[in-house]
Amino acid sequence: VTLHLNPISSVHIHQKPLVFLLNSPLPLVWKLKTERLAPGIRRVFFVSLGSVVQFEKGNFSLSAETEEKFFPEKNEHLLQWAQKEYGAVTSFTELKMSRNIYIKVGE
Repeated sequence: VTLHLNPISSVHIHQKPLVFLLNSPLPLVWKLKTERLAPGIRRVFFVSLGSVVQFEKGNFSLSAETEEKFFPEKNEHLLQWAQKEYGAVTSFTELKMSRNIYIKVGE
């Protein structure tokens, strides 16, 4: 699955830390494609067990962290866990089947 990350239109270059929870019932290879995300900013990708994140060539991967995590099974429990763990959830998306996911990051 390719995860496309771009800032919202009102933000020229996104310069804030991000945390992603990438959960799947089966192990996946998450391919990351980014545009206009500032280098050197901490970005964390938690993936379900057996999954990996592949970064594009460049220095984005130098400031990104990937960690396998055991997530709650049901989406309601995952959302509650994320809110408890991080204090807020700004976006939650559930897809049954997709090869490309487009996410706008920003304020």
